[in-house]
Amino acid sequence: MTPALDRDFAQHLLNTYDDPGAHGVHLLFNQWWRYAPEPAIAAYAADFARLPDQREFVERHYFAEPLDLDGLAAYPAGTLGRDYHDFIVDNRLEKNIAINYRQFHEMLQASGQLDRMPAELRYAIIRGFQVHDLLHVLTGYPATGPGEIALQAFCLAQIRFPYFAMWMSVVTTRMTFLDPQQIVPMMDAISDGWRRGRQARNIQFAEWERMLDQPTAELRARHDLQAAMH
Repeated sequence: MTPALDRDFAQHLLNTYDDPGAHGVHLLFNQWWRYAPEPAIAAYAADFARLPDQREFVERHYFAEPLDLDGLAAYPAGTLGRDYHDFIVDNRLEKNIAINYRQFHEMLQASGQLDRMPAELRYAIIRGFQVHDLLHVLTGYPATGPGEIALQAFCLAQIRFPYFAMWMSVVTTRMTFLDPQQIVPMMDAISDGWRRGRQARNIQFAEWERMLDQPTAELRARHDLQAAMH
C-alpha cells in the first residue's frame, strides 16, 4: 500500500507552506512525530545509527555552556571564536536561540508530544540548534535566505534528518506553486549545499565550542570544506 500523509498533519504542513515565518519548520518538525508513519521513523533512526561516530556523539551528550559575546570578542581575528562573534553581531542574531529552543523542546517533551521521537534524534535536534550559527561560520554560508537554505541542504547531505528534509520540502513547494522567481536561486543554494555537504567530512558531531581558539581556515581545511557559492 502506498504511504499517504495523515490528513490532520497535512493541515500543519499547509500552515508552514503558506507562511513559514509564522509557522516555522521547527514547529512542523515537532508536530510531525504524532502523525509520522512508523516505517518513516524507523528509517530515519536506522540511517542515523549507521553514521560514523554517532554512538560516541549520543553517549557524550555534550552541551556547551552559553558563549559570552565579550569573551568571544577577545579571540584573535581569524579564529573560530572571533569569526563566530562577528557573525552574530554583524547579523544581529539571537545568541540564545539554542537555549530558547531547548526550553521549548523540553516543554513539548514533558507534554508527551515528542514521545515517538527516538531519544538520539531528540538530542541531535537540540545540539543542532546550538551549533547552527557555528556551522554558518564554518561553511561560509551567510545569514540570508539562500544562505540558510544552502546550509540546510548541506546538513541534509551529511545527516538524513527530517528537520533538514522538511526545509527542502517547504522551499521547493513554495517556489513551485507560489513564487517561480525563486526556482533558480533556491535550486542553486540547494545544489551548492548538497554538493559541499557530500564532499566534506561530517561536521555535525564535533564539539566546536572547544575549538574557538583555532583558525577558522585550518578547521575548514581539516574538514574538506571548499569555498561556498555566494
